[in-house]
Amino acid sequence: MRLNKPLKKPNFDTDIYNTIRKNIKKYLKLKGLTSEELSEMVNLSHEFIRQIESEKLAYNFSVDTLYKIAVALDVSVDTLLKK
Repeated sequence: MRLNKPLKKPNFDTDIYNTIRKNIKKYLKLKGLTSEELSEMVNLSHEFIRQIESEKLAYNFSVDTLYKIAVALDVSVDTLLKK
């Protein structure tokens, strides 16, 4: 039972898609991979990976896609989510 303590509101990343994009780019560079190579590794089109990397396009990738990219880059999903 809660003792009437106010709940602390979480501090959400209001720009999470750009955080993920920046981290994908960072780990591609660190691993020496291109977006084309990543697309082959995760069985997605190169154009779709480019869309994920682009800050100009809509937020359109799934948790499944995020997971596959994390595995391909050999990092955890939470690593891609960190600011």
